[in-house]
Amino acid sequence: MFDSHAHYDDKAFSNDRDEVIKKLKDFKVEAVLNCASSIESCYKTLELVKKYDFFYGALGVHPEFSKDVDINLIGDLAQNEKIVAIGEIGLDYYWDYDRNIQMKAFKEQLDLARQLDLPVVIHNREAHEDTLKVLKEFKGLRGVLHCFSGSLEMAKEFIKLGYLLGFTGVVTFKNAKKTVEVVKNVPLEYILVETDCPYMAPHPHRGERNDSSYLRFIIEKIAEIKETTFENVKQKTFENAANLFNIF
Repeated sequence: MFDSHAHYDDKAFSNDRDEVIKKLKDFKVEAVLNCASSIESCYKTLELVKKYDFFYGALGVHPEFSKDVDINLIGDLAQNEKIVAIGEIGLDYYWDYDRNIQMKAFKEQLDLARQLDLPVVIHNREAHEDTLKVLKEFKGLRGVLHCFSGSLEMAKEFIKLGYLLGFTGVVTFKNAKKTVEVVKNVPLEYILVETDCPYMAPHPHRGERNDSSYLRFIIEKIAEIKETTFENVKQKTFENAANLFNIF
């Protein structure tokens, strides 16, 4: 299994990070993409990818910390061969973050990804139209819409641009009708699975601290929705992630 979006640098793992990570291979988790959210997080992500052979990293600044973007620093840190993407970057209109600063930071980091020829990991919360508009300005980039929460129509628009869609434990929630509809109608070739740990734990662990060992519940649910096998979804989503991030 390939967890295409995790945050093991999060303080939720401060007391037992090594123990949690070391058990993941017992659960058949063969690759993890740790996604930075701030400049401090970029440094911590680098430490993780150097320490664990099956960890890879995405470096970037989340909309919450847009004012702290240092493009030259991120570009320098991204020279490590295990840094395979720029992210988590994007737009968040749910919280009251300054939209002008968000937009500036988003475009700067997309431009960096283009210069480095790296895919992007996109955060898009209640900003579907603007996110799509910006990504159309940067045609040719590839990446994933992390924790996809849009409609089927919006999903098709992102796919037209060549983007994949990441699905978390939300797909296992009883009220996730829109997400289930997207999963059902989008070809498996465009789907990645992710935990977004320590957040978004799937049913039956909703509300708990999440980790990559719970990835299997997301794969099981997608297999159920698409009326296929667990093995098929596991293999295809692994291949999708490995191809996008140029791993293996």
